[in-house]
Amino acid sequence: MEKALKNRLTYGPMMLAALFLLLWLDNAIQRWTLNRVVDSGHPVGIAGVGLLVLLLLILPIATVELAALFAAEKVRPYRVLAGAGAASLVIHAFCTQFDFFKPYATSVLAFIIVAVMLLAALMRALDKQTQEAIHHMAGTVLAMMYLGGLAWFLMSIRVKVAIGHHGEIKFHGTTMQILMMLVVVKSTDIGAFFGGRAMGRRKLIPWLSPGKTWEGLACGLLFAGAVAMCFAPAIPKMNIFQAALFGILIGGIGQVGDLLESMMKRDAEVKDSGTLVPGFGGVLDIIDSPLLAAPFAYLVFSLL
Repeated sequence: MEKALKNRLTYGPMMLAALFLLLWLDNAIQRWTLNRVVDSGHPVGIAGVGLLVLLLLILPIATVELAALFAAEKVRPYRVLAGAGAASLVIHAFCTQFDFFKPYATSVLAFIIVAVMLLAALMRALDKQTQEAIHHMAGTVLAMMYLGGLAWFLMSIRVKVAIGHHGEIKFHGTTMQILMMLVVVKSTDIGAFFGGRAMGRRKLIPWLSPGKTWEGLACGLLFAGAVAMCFAPAIPKMNIFQAALFGILIGGIGQVGDLLESMMKRDAEVKDSGTLVPGFGGVLDIIDSPLLAAPFAYLVFSLL
């Protein structure tokens, strides 16, 4: 067995176990606080604590890796500021579940984005430098929005509670929806990897990602659809047909996220964004697909 595949089979289940543990903690905390948080008369508990912990652990590492990719084109974001901005966006999404915060949510979101841009300019001014000031400002905001902005949607899926005109709950985020999205995205990778090894003939985008094939992509999307169907009974208002479409759609978008990062890595002339996880590369290599899929999953769940 080749070393890369062996590392994936070793570290993949370990990361999956850690994810299950955090999502179990997430769900347990919500159940423990069920009667303490009320949304328009409905007890909902405090949602997303486990997911918040996970994102706050991995986003700083991903920020450092993304900054290293940007540096290839002399775009040097302020890493601490970009990481703090990304974390602030995730915390903002977490706080949107509380009634006291909702009237200020839009204003706070705008303030975070503008504040990070202005602070990046201020930091360049404190260095008494005008060269590459735009690169620093743009890089800092882009790093924050690429990681924190997309992670905002992931957290929002978990904490969102939508109340209908007659006081009924139309949508209630759960850990199962988060797990479904993450598993579907990674199932696409698994299906594409093994399908491509077994049947791959025609290259998908040889100049960008020579290892991907059309046959592998088809296998990945079919596998993602099949996996999503298994989650259908646990997702309110989602039938098996809708789940299959969800799996194919989100799986496909996840592959676009993977290709987007491949483009940045090609530009930086590196194979992986990091070496933290053997067989997978860096944290950015692991989270790129789920992050890009999150806004689309948020939209699909909201439309059910």
